[in-house]
Amino acid sequence: MPTIDVGKFEDSFTLHFGGDYSRINAYTLATTLVGIADAAKAANATLNPGFEIEVVVESLGQGSFRATLRTVYAEAENIFSKESLRNVVLAVVASFIYQHTLAPESDVIVNVTGDEVVVTQGDTRVVIPRHVHEATQEVENIPSFRRGIGDAIRSVEIDEAIDNFGIAAGTAPPDFTIPRERLGTLTQEIAAPRSLERDVVEITDLQITRAILERSNKRWQFVWNGVRISAPVLDQSFYNDFFDHTITLAPGDVLRVRLKIKQKLNEDIGIYINESYEVLEVMDHFPRPKQTLLSRSDV
Repeated sequence: MPTIDVGKFEDSFTLHFGGDYSRINAYTLATTLVGIADAAKAANATLNPGFEIEVVVESLGQGSFRATLRTVYAEAENIFSKESLRNVVLAVVASFIYQHTLAPESDVIVNVTGDEVVVTQGDTRVVIPRHVHEATQEVENIPSFRRGIGDAIRSVEIDEAIDNFGIAAGTAPPDFTIPRERLGTLTQEIAAPRSLERDVVEITDLQITRAILERSNKRWQFVWNGVRISAPVLDQSFYNDFFDHTITLAPGDVLRVRLKIKQKLNEDIGIYINESYEVLEVMDHFPRPKQTLLSRSDV
């Protein structure tokens, strides 16, 4: 199973232009690099206010053709400290490209844990550090960010000598490449106007604070990533197990679930805001650990 570890792209990454030749059209290369640099600058303006970013080409290589990029940050005249710098811009660019590469497929599974987000489609896995995933969500609807990446992908698409395109953490070939036939639809999706509403399905853990012990659309109360949410549980097989006494529930228990998140686009800031939640499937149940009192004989 090819695995793309986006966390390896935080400091630098290498663009791979696949084809039969060890050379590349100068206009294709220049336009691609400028598009990536424009997207990086747009992301950096939001993620690192008060810091300027420069995207530099460290090296060029064959096989079929490679260009290694690195970010250089400089503190501007401002009140912000260096501790506020988030060195994630190139990882955000890579995360956005690969998530959109997989997005049209119907069997995409998103698994969210405390440290990372894993996007799986077929035999391909994209592993994204949680802080990179959250940074990507902050910038993914900024028009200049989307336009820069769209320009980069489009320049590759119109060059018929390029068979595929990929990103890697070094000089070795990438674990996964975007085939030529996918590039055209990818540019259209990146440039397309964003829907005002969307549904996101994640595999995640919810801690029960209030359960509704009957089959209904009434909302249970949970804690999710430290935030209180309300959601109905729609999984009928879960209720069957409960009423058959296969499982017992108590406040503090944790359910691993497929959670549908209904989001609405805030057009003023370009960010999707969570509106409501539904538990589509209960995949596992973890009872809250119980404390035991020590008797005198145990001391």
